[in-house]
Amino acid sequence: MRVLGIESSCDETGVAVYDTALTGPEALRAHAVYSQIALHAEYGGVVPELASRDHVRKLLPLIRQTLAEAGLGVSDIDGVAYTAGPGLVGALLVGAGVARSLAWALEVPAVGVHHMEGHLLAPLMEDDPPEPPFVALLVSGGHTQLVAVDRIGQYRLLGETLDDAAGEAFDKTAKLMGLPYPGGPQLAALAERGTPGVYKFTRPMTDRPGLDFSFSGLKTQVLMAWRDSDQSDTTRADIARGFEDAVVETLAIKCDRALDAAGCDVLVVAGGVGANRRLRARLDEMARRRGGRVCFPRPALCTDNGAMIAFAGALRLEAGQHNPPQVQVTPRWDMATLPAV
Repeated sequence: MRVLGIESSCDETGVAVYDTALTGPEALRAHAVYSQIALHAEYGGVVPELASRDHVRKLLPLIRQTLAEAGLGVSDIDGVAYTAGPGLVGALLVGAGVARSLAWALEVPAVGVHHMEGHLLAPLMEDDPPEPPFVALLVSGGHTQLVAVDRIGQYRLLGETLDDAAGEAFDKTAKLMGLPYPGGPQLAALAERGTPGVYKFTRPMTDRPGLDFSFSGLKTQVLMAWRDSDQSDTTRADIARGFEDAVVETLAIKCDRALDAAGCDVLVVAGGVGANRRLRARLDEMARRRGGRVCFPRPALCTDNGAMIAFAGALRLEAGQHNPPQVQVTPRWDMATLPAV
């Protein structure tokens, strides 16, 4: 089954073709992502109306480009998957409208995919994919969650952030130190030049039981340290390293606890922050110590992309799940309400 996947939940337009007749990375026939970073940079954040309009401009050309790279025509598509939520309602409606129109015209089934389930399942597209049960760390600009995966489509929330998501904390911390938008990747790159231990910030909520996160206080600590410093380039790098170390260690401690709580030793990590080099190394070290394993998607599939939507949609379409022809999206959507595959 060849499934066209469309992602348009926020500020990136993603399209992909996934072929269930193939296995491993080869099953992803083609994928492309158009980022709106330059469009939103002057505003310091995503402007929903501008995001929606840019999806309208870019989506159809990107579909044509992706099909051409896959060596396929529109008539070769057997199903369509699209992000139905959570996300920005206008942006979601653009992707859903195009997806439903294509499916109707081609007389093929279409299915709305939960954006975070797409992220969660992305590592399963790689070689030697993990089998449930496992624990998933979903860590991005909008989400930081620990989820027990009993089977595909059957999820239990173990813990989540009470305020800022980890990626959001990266972006806000970078902004307060004067780094350009989007700040998270800039801060991570800057931390590579910092000296570890010069600034040591607390590991939030690790001194008490539980699997929830909180990063707003850490952001405040960085603000105070930066305000009281000489604000030199060296100091900026040292603070960035101290901040990144605190986030990485906090995530590792909570993941270790979550694996104990779920009674398993397989961890799946997905979402934009999952591309962070230091986080990958620390979680791999933790998993090896436990005698388990940690699985990541390739870095290009950590951020929002159509490949994860095509794959998640293919699993549901092959299980006989699809949606009625109405264009419907769910901007706020609890992943625990999804049906099992």
